[in-house]
Amino acid sequence: MTGEALRYGAIMLAAGVGIPILAALNARLGVLISAPAAAAVVLFAVAFLGAVAVMFATSGPEPLTLIPDQPKHLLLAGFLVCFYVLSITWVAPRFGLGNAIMCVLLGQLLSAAIIDQFGLMGAMVRQVTPMRMAGLGLMALGVILTQKG
Repeated sequence: MTGEALRYGAIMLAAGVGIPILAALNARLGVLISAPAAAAVVLFAVAFLGAVAVMFATSGPEPLTLIPDQPKHLLLAGFLVCFYVLSITWVAPRFGLGNAIMCVLLGQLLSAAIIDQFGLMGAMVRQVTPMRMAGLGLMALGVILTQKG
């Protein structure tokens, strides 16, 4: 594995570690203020400020002028992240954080495998081999087992 691959892997591992923490923090905020949607608004406001700061520190705002010329379906990503944050903020206190995240992980793996298999949305094509299918099956089994335990 190259140094670049290790660096990318470490960044994504950190992002993965952050997802359940994000979910737990925002779910708790939603419970404390009795409004999961309001907690999501606060999360997005803080995230927006963070993204603006990074944008100014890196590219500046000029790339935003290119947005109107881009395919409109690419903006669906904003709705998907909104759905994730709203759903995890509402579901985690009722279903358990571990249960919710396990189902999220399974959904991520399944959709990633489909995206990779067909190179959807410009992704690099990576075949879903029998070994990858076995891994997905084991993950699904893990989700089922965590529900039983």
